Amino acid sequence: MKTLQIIAAFAFIISPICGADEAKWTSLFDGKSLKGWNQKGGKAKYSVEENCIVGRTVPRTPNSFLCTDKKYGDFILEYEFKIDPRLNSGVQIRSQENQNGRVYGYQVEIDPDTDRNRMWTAGIYDEGRRGWLNDLSKNEAARKAFKPNEWNKIKVRAVGDSIRTWLNGVPAADLVDSMTQSGFIGLQVHGIGNKADGPYEVRWKNIKIQDLGIHEWKPIFDGKTLNGWRALPGGTWTVKDGTILGKSPREERRHGILLTETQFKDFTVKANFRVNSGDSGFYFRCEPVKGGVSVHGFQVEVDYSQETGGLYETGGRGWVIKPNQKEIPKKKYKPGEWTDLSLSAHDGRIVVHINGQKTAELINDKGRKSGHIGLQLHGGDTMDVEFKNISILTAK
Repeated sequence: MKTLQIIAAFAFIISPICGADEAKWTSLFDGKSLKGWNQKGGKAKYSVEENCIVGRTVPRTPNSFLCTDKKYGDFILEYEFKIDPRLNSGVQIRSQENQNGRVYGYQVEIDPDTDRNRMWTAGIYDEGRRGWLNDLSKNEAARKAFKPNEWNKIKVRAVGDSIRTWLNGVPAADLVDSMTQSGFIGLQVHGIGNKADGPYEVRWKNIKIQDLGIHEWKPIFDGKTLNGWRALPGGTWTVKDGTILGKSPREERRHGILLTETQFKDFTVKANFRVNSGDSGFYFRCEPVKGGVSVHGFQVEVDYSQETGGLYETGGRGWVIKPNQKEIPKKKYKPGEWTDLSLSAHDGRIVVHINGQKTAELINDKGRKSGHIGLQLHGGDTMDVEFKNISILTAK
């Protein structure tokens, strides 16, 4: 029965993708006017010419964005563009505007930078937030697919925490990131500073979308009780002010585990944690076993060190991915402070983010594919950890 519940609960992972080609295409641009769009940010000029939206630069103004009135969550988006090689541009997806009018969020890059031989068009940039998330530095085929001074076509598929792009039919970016699940679409004209030899222009046409609905976060901890969870021997777990508190003394040799009653196969989960002392972990795809470790399975390392965010397999391979601070300089993890954790596990692809920074990724892993989610109190250590806002991503 548990297995059937798992499959039913997470069928959304397959169904939106399989049904995507059956969804109705809707045009976002009528070819005659900017109806349904509004401008945010800078003062670049947008107009309609020859069935195209044309964006032209204006010196000394910030990045400008022509944005859809409507917000979108899961979708397939297609458009064509042609750009002046001196200009940088992009298309915002699932994007927002802060109280100061600054646009931020995922951007499908338009990068005709032939001077530096970069050409990361169709890569994913996080505008106004984290910078590059998925460039094309290791995707030579996608870089070569860009056609300077010609019309190019981009396809974007955003479903749950998966965002993929294609440039002229060639696979480009493949990003797993759950920070934002919905927002507007925006056409960017990048600021050019004091350059006065313009205006430079970018053109878009044939902008259309398949609206596939939206994913939303659903709690698996109700904030009041431990209903749906069970504690294995070792340590104590209580709930106070919407937070799960886990404690155990150094004399306790057993690993105390708080385990979900439900098993999960493919999922994306997020939580906030705070480590006041000790070595903890966020278990997934794990199973109870006899003995002091209590469970075997994967865990995202959660402790008082910069190893937090790594992947460890108890009862298996040990360290699978140990964070390298030279490779992850921007994690900004500070023990003793509330920290954001995001974990995506879909078949053999596992991705971990700490405070929005990717700290571990497995692709085509042949290991465990299902099991419980659990919170750990490490034996033989003075443990004081807190978890809250534990939610899982599901289709609406």
